[in-house]
Amino acid sequence: MPEPEADYGCCDRLAGSAGTACAARAARRRLLKAAVFQHQLDARSAAHARPGGEHSPVATGSSPSGAGARGAQAAGTLASAGFPDASQLPRAVAGTILDVSPQVLVIGDEGGEQRFILSADAGAWRGGSLEPAGLRPGDHAVIRLQPGQRDVADRVWANIGRVTGTIIEHSRDGLIVDEGATRRRQVVVIPPRAAGRIQVRFPTLQPGYLVDVIGLRRGAELEGLVPATSQPAYPVGRVPVSPLVSGHVPETISGSATWHEDADEAPGVLGIAYPELDPETRCAEYAAAGRTRGYARLPYLAIGSAIGIRNDCSGRSCVLPVIGCAAVARLFNDRCVTCGTSPRGRIADLTLASFVALGGELERGCFNARIRIGR
Repeated sequence: MPEPEADYGCCDRLAGSAGTACAARAARRRLLKAAVFQHQLDARSAAHARPGGEHSPVATGSSPSGAGARGAQAAGTLASAGFPDASQLPRAVAGTILDVSPQVLVIGDEGGEQRFILSADAGAWRGGSLEPAGLRPGDHAVIRLQPGQRDVADRVWANIGRVTGTIIEHSRDGLIVDEGATRRRQVVVIPPRAAGRIQVRFPTLQPGYLVDVIGLRRGAELEGLVPATSQPAYPVGRVPVSPLVSGHVPETISGSATWHEDADEAPGVLGIAYPELDPETRCAEYAAAGRTRGYARLPYLAIGSAIGIRNDCSGRSCVLPVIGCAAVARLFNDRCVTCGTSPRGRIADLTLASFVALGGELERGCFNARIRIGR
């Protein structure tokens, strides 16, 4: 069985960092998470404080001052900024399944046990579609909740994982894939039952070519089951040049939005890994890729920039912050065909929670998207 190297590029996405880089990165992430999730918490408070609601000041006869007023004010700020509102978008919750029945799913996480009612049309995925009651205790689950209902689940993914990167070794036992200078190398094992399906979309499983597969996470390995896209025909060192943009810069940019699995990210974090960070950030992954620009023609942005993104398949949209660079996503010139055919190029690599919140189906791997820079 091939083993990935334990030592990998660096612990921070920005080059030139020393021993404090990891601490600085963790601090930035805590601040970003606090900023984004505080908006959501305040919005939920405002939702409960609306007139006629269960905790409405009008319904209880209390003064509009206090937490309800602060929540309403925060909700107004949230709406004007365009940040995701938990009362309008689905939420993603992750944890380990403790018990499951046809009506109720129980998971455990750092905060203790959580119980969710399964909607009448709830579905599940664990290497393929199945009824939620077919899930097993011990599975790691990603649960999509219905908008505005914190205890009703309508979709569950069990043990889902994804590996996207450059093949650096191929043997009879599997693949070793390089996902970038700041991430550990991944081992992908393709079982015989999935080999034909994957090789139809990825005919060249050889070192130097790109691969993108979705499957079941089994510890440090991924059992590859589903091709997330079609393999680009070129090796990673020969990415074609995208067509030049003529005329005015468009207000919105269309392309493919994908999701990534990153063990270093906090569960539930909302944000986008962007393919074209400003070169002044000295992104270590860009230096390793050896290219100045990716395939999709995108403006340079900095960490913390706000991007409005719309899922053209579900119609859902929100504003998300840029939280990192997507050096591998920029090497693909594929299209998303979830609903129609998108222009070539990946324009956003979303966190898992963001992808679910915008209505994406994780096993599909992408959705047709449009982005607008700023709020």
